[in-house]
Amino acid sequence: MFMKQLVLSDIHESIGGKMVEFAGYNMPVQYEGVKAEHHTVRNEVGVFDVSHMGEVFVTGEKALDFLQYITSNDVSKLTPGKIQYTCLPNTDGGIVDDFLLYMIGENNYLLVVNASNMDKDLAWINKHNTFGCTINNQSDSYSLLAVQGPKSIELLQELTKINLSEIKYYNFKIGAIAGIEDVILSRTGYTGEIAVSYTHLTLPTIQLWDAIFRTSIKLKPIGLAARDTLRLEKGFCLYGNDINDTTSPIEAGLGWITKFTKEFINHEELKVQKEEGATRKLIGLEIIDKGIARKDYPIVDADGYEIGIVTSGTMSPSLNKAIAMAYVTKELSEVGSEVYIQVRKKQIRAVVVALPFLK
Repeated sequence: MFMKQLVLSDIHESIGGKMVEFAGYNMPVQYEGVKAEHHTVRNEVGVFDVSHMGEVFVTGEKALDFLQYITSNDVSKLTPGKIQYTCLPNTDGGIVDDFLLYMIGENNYLLVVNASNMDKDLAWINKHNTFGCTINNQSDSYSLLAVQGPKSIELLQELTKINLSEIKYYNFKIGAIAGIEDVILSRTGYTGEIAVSYTHLTLPTIQLWDAIFRTSIKLKPIGLAARDTLRLEKGFCLYGNDINDTTSPIEAGLGWITKFTKEFINHEELKVQKEEGATRKLIGLEIIDKGIARKDYPIVDADGYEIGIVTSGTMSPSLNKAIAMAYVTKELSEVGSEVYIQVRKKQIRAVVVALPFLK
């Protein structure tokens, strides 16, 4: 099977990265081990190569109107230098993709989308582009590195004159870092830690990678597996697991990025769902009995009736307990409700807890 290579794929292999196929790319899943990498990001600082993510620019006089129509959040709230978490609702009550929307300048926006949805997203965006906008997929021209952890700003500050502590959460600046111009430096992250991500054309990626490992602060590379345990502890949705084409933003607890002050694709159906309440909800589970809940494990009630399904599950390295996210019926979604997870032939007890797991 053909896999796309990251600019840094050879480097990841040379430093001991265990490589796997992910969203069509040859990606490092781990280096020294998931637990150690997880604790590195929570307590110190680590770097993720997430260059598989897609970068799509939307420009044109009606770019704002177009994005207001195809996304759930209120794009009019953005000003240049700000970022918004949002999603593309489909016409069936589900989600095409969730992504970050950057306002680069007037009539100029950048969508950073999930790699696994790249083709689907482009087809959807182009299909609904009746606004005369230019859609420019620059994914193969950009690399994306995410430096995350309590020491991330201190580390990167050694490489740039931009005052990184002035960049607020969900904001960005464009400037020079490690001698490379026009880098997008953004305060976003998928781990719940202080994070600075930067996006740039692929040519200087190796130069940037080398520079961040030469600062006075010790940095470690982090793989996809720890990225998953970190995001799960914070209750962040993963597309393909916790949200997909059949889950609505209301069910998924994403009502906060679904704004009915404007008209957008399928807003009528979603508004009714918000007003009447969804019949199922995405919730957090703490496993009481011994065992780990995995994706697609059925959830049953005390009488053995199936009432939901696990979407993500792991042993939390920070909390040292098994946790999961799952969809269950509204009746059993209240915090404190006890449910059972079907693990092969046995049922293990779990209790509904408030998200995020790690406060």
